[in-house]
Amino acid sequence: MPEPTHLLFGVHMHQPAGNFDHVMHDAHERCYRPFFETLWQYPDFKFALHVSGWLLGWLKIHYPGDVKRIKNMVRRGQVELFGGGDTEPVLAVIPYRDRLSQINALSRRLENTLGATPRGAWLTERVWEATVVPALSDCGILYTTVDDYHFLCSGLDKRVLNGYYTTEEDGRVLNLFPISQELRYKIPFSQPDEAVLAVSGLGCDRCSAAVYFDDIEKFGIWPETWEWVYKDKWLSRFIEGVLAHPDIQVSHYSTFVGLVPSRGIIYLPTTSYIEMNEWTLSKEPADHFNRLVEELRQSGRYEEDKPFVRGGIWKNFFSRYPESNWMHKRMLDLSLRLERGKYGKDHPELIELLHLSQTNDAYWHGLFGGLYLPHLRRSLFDALLKLEKKLEQLEGLPAGIESRDIDLDGHNETRLHNSRLAIWIREDTSASIHELDVYDLDHNLADTLSRKQEHYYRKMLLQKNVAHEGIVSAHDRISFKDEITPEDMVEDSFLRTSFRDSCFVSGKGAQAVLYAPGSQLKHKLKYESEQLCKYYSISDNVLRVQYEFLPIEATFSTLLNLSMPSCGGAGGRLVVQGETLGGLGGSYHLKECNSFILEDDELGGRIFFFFSEPLHIWLGPYFTVSQSEAGFEKIMQALQITLEKEIHGQCSLEIKMLFEKK
Repeated sequence: MPEPTHLLFGVHMHQPAGNFDHVMHDAHERCYRPFFETLWQYPDFKFALHVSGWLLGWLKIHYPGDVKRIKNMVRRGQVELFGGGDTEPVLAVIPYRDRLSQINALSRRLENTLGATPRGAWLTERVWEATVVPALSDCGILYTTVDDYHFLCSGLDKRVLNGYYTTEEDGRVLNLFPISQELRYKIPFSQPDEAVLAVSGLGCDRCSAAVYFDDIEKFGIWPETWEWVYKDKWLSRFIEGVLAHPDIQVSHYSTFVGLVPSRGIIYLPTTSYIEMNEWTLSKEPADHFNRLVEELRQSGRYEEDKPFVRGGIWKNFFSRYPESNWMHKRMLDLSLRLERGKYGKDHPELIELLHLSQTNDAYWHGLFGGLYLPHLRRSLFDALLKLEKKLEQLEGLPAGIESRDIDLDGHNETRLHNSRLAIWIREDTSASIHELDVYDLDHNLADTLSRKQEHYYRKMLLQKNVAHEGIVSAHDRISFKDEITPEDMVEDSFLRTSFRDSCFVSGKGAQAVLYAPGSQLKHKLKYESEQLCKYYSISDNVLRVQYEFLPIEATFSTLLNLSMPSCGGAGGRLVVQGETLGGLGGSYHLKECNSFILEDDELGGRIFFFFSEPLHIWLGPYFTVSQSEAGFEKIMQALQITLEKEIHGQCSLEIKMLFEKK
C-alpha cells in the first residue's frame, strides 16, 4: 500500500516596521488572534510558523497572551519555528556580514521568546540566489522553502516535486523544499474538501510531501477572507478534513528531513515566485510578458512551457525605481561605515537600526503598496538617519562636503551636512536637492516618489468575472478605493526632487533648465547657468538657497516636493501671517507672499519659509496611483510647492527654510 502523504503546512507572519498601529491591531483581530485560537483547538494539526522579529516584538508588547499561546504550542510539539532575517530583509541584497547578523538575531529572539531554535528558514518573498546559502548554513539553518516554480526552471518534472532536494554553494549545504503552487492557489480560496483532495493528490508510491508555506494574512486580512475562513469556518473544516483523511499525515519539516532522504542535488536559477517575476518588469516588458503568458494559456501550453517563460529578478526593482535604488545604496554605504568603524560591538543599537533599514517592504512594489507607501519609506529613512547621525558623532564628523556617485547612476551627488541638517544635491541638469535630512526630526523631507506608468494600469479598464468555487484571490480582484482619472496616471518626465528650477526667458518662449558642473566653496555649493548662479548653504538648522540673476527679462520658478507625514490629514496645517488657511491636502495660491509656515503633528515639527522679496506661490498635493490587495488607490506622496518670480534685469533672491522640532 502507498505511504501517506506528509502535509508540511507553514504560515509566514510579517508586518513592516513603521506600519500604522490601527493596521496592526486590525491584522491581529481579523487574522492572528482567530488563526491561533482555531489551531489551538487541534493539537494534532502540526504546522510550521515563521514570524518576523519586529512583528513578534510588537505582539509581545500588545498581545502577550497570543505570544504565550504560541509558546505553549511550541512546547506541546504542535508548532515548528522557522527563522530567517530578523526584520524580514531580502537576504540576497544585503552583505554577507548582515545576513549573518539578521539570521542570528531572529534565532536568538525565537529562542528567548518562544523557547526553540529554528532549523528551517523562511526566505523573504522566496527570493532565491545561491549566494544566500553560505550565510544560512553558517547560522545553523538546515533547510528552507522556495516555490516549485524554481525547481521547474531547473528542468525538473512537476511529478517529482513532493520531497526535498539538496544544494551547495562555496562548500556549504542547504536542503530545499518546493512549495506547491497548486496548494498556494487553493488554500484558502477553494472549498475545504477540494483543498484536502489536492493535498492527498500530491502523494505517490514512496514517502511524499505536500508542501505549503504562504502568508498568514490570506487567512483573514485579504478581502473577503475573514468571513470565509472564520465565520464560515473554512479553516476548521479544512483541518478536520485533513486529520480525518486516511492518506494524509500532518508532519513537521524537521520530522520529514529526519525520516526521508534527499531526492538529490539541485541548482536553482536566480528567481522568485512567478507573479514577482512579472512585477519586477517595467510597463513595456511586462506588457510583452503578459501577452506571451496569455497566448500560452489560450493554446493550452502554459503549464508545460511556463518554466521557460521568465520575467525579471527581484533586483530589477532597483533599476525600475531610482528612489528604491537610492535607499538601498544609502543603506549599503552606512552598513560599510558601521563595519569599518567596528562600532557594533559596543553599540548594539546601531546594528538594530541597520537591520530596520533593511526591511524589504519599502524597496519594492507588486500586489501590495510597498514602495508607494510613504510611511514605510519614512520608517526606513528614520532608521538610516538615526544610524548616520550616531556614526558621524562616533567618527567626529560634525560638518563637511563630499561628492560621489553613491547610487551608481552615472552622476555624482554632493552632500553638504552639519550635525542638524544634510542635503544631497544631484550633479545633473537639475542641480536639485535629492535628499533633505533634518536630524532633529529623523526625517528626509525630500522622500517622495515620481509617477510612473505601471503595467497593471490596464486592469483599470477591465472588469473581469472569474468563475471560482470559493472566493476570489486578491490577485484576481479588480476594485477601486478612490476615484481615479487618466490625469492621475500621467508619467513624470523627471524625478520629484526639490529646488528644480525653470527660467522662461522673454522673447524665447522656451524652458531653459539650470545647469552647471558645480564648484565647492567651503560650506557652500554653487551652480551656474547662462542666466543665473545658484548657491546652497546650511547653518545650524537653516537651509539657504540663493539665486543671482544676470540682466534678463524672464519668469523664474522653482519646484519643491516635500514629504509631509500628515499628508492630507488633520495633523498638517498651512499658516500664513498667523492665520491657518487649511490642511496640507488642500490647494492654495498665495500672491506676493514673504513667508509661510508648514506645521505637521506627525512630523513633530514646523518648517518656516522666508523670502527676500515677495513671490507668487502655489501649494497642493501630489498623488500617485498604485494597486494594493484592497484595490487601486491614490496616495499623497508630497506637498508640491511652486515659487515664482518675475525677473527684470540683474537681481538676486534668497529662499530660507528653518526647521524646528515642536
